Amino acid sequence: MNRKALIVFTAAATLLLAGMSTGCKKLQARDNLNKGVQAFKNAKYADAVEFFNRAIELDPTYPTSRLYLATAYMSQYIPGADSPENRNYAQKAEENFKLVLEGNQKDTTALKSLASLAYQQANGMASTEDKLKQLDVAAEWYRKLSSVDPNEKEAFYSLGVIAWAKFYPAWMSARTKLGMKPEEAGPIKDKKVKQELSDKYEAIIADGIKSLEKALEIDKEYDDAMAYLNLLHREHADLAATEAECKAETEVANQWISKALETRKIKAERQPKTQGITSEEAPAK
Repeated sequence: MNRKALIVFTAAATLLLAGMSTGCKKLQARDNLNKGVQAFKNAKYADAVEFFNRAIELDPTYPTSRLYLATAYMSQYIPGADSPENRNYAQKAEENFKLVLEGNQKDTTALKSLASLAYQQANGMASTEDKLKQLDVAAEWYRKLSSVDPNEKEAFYSLGVIAWAKFYPAWMSARTKLGMKPEEAGPIKDKKVKQELSDKYEAIIADGIKSLEKALEIDKEYDDAMAYLNLLHREHADLAATEAECKAETEVANQWISKALETRKIKAERQPKTQGITSEEAPAK
């Protein structure tokens, strides 16, 4: 074999070996991914994290491993538990979901998970100020999700829930300070307090109602969305200018809760009834 042919042969052999090595790594990556999935299903999240990390090392181009890794971290996060380890779970989950989005900005699983994680973190925060800031983060992720998938009803529902979660503490605080009992009909009599609430929350409430109505356009039997429409309308009634307007909005709230209960009843009736053993068929003791 002449020198030129030897060079060509050596180069070809090197490429072949490199290809075989790459293929071998990809197979090993899939094997670690499968092991990680099995560990995850068995709630062995620490083991799952190790397998998923190994899969990523072997094949950084495969986004599924990164998505599973982020989910494994998130599954270990406990809202409200204030410890370095718990904060690390949330941080690692967020980092890896964002890395998934770097490769695919329209990955709905990553978007939904980031939104859900932010919402969980908000609910676990001690101060109202921190909670409201984190709710804003969650809302932003849900808006991105709804932009990527306009038929994602959970995104619009969650935006409605977040609007309620922002208004409810301020509404309750105002009623309590004014000595209003929970069953006492509105509107709020103190004009200054009512105006302050209206200035700060009117747009938030309107957006929340709009989002819940959008969720119902997607799923006309979304009873949870109906229940929150009831809450937002009922509490918003306290900001009405007159008693007549307050009563009218309270009636809208009543209609929504009635519809929610009716829809839940219809859904329950659709469920197949299990055929249990009757007392007559039961074996004698």
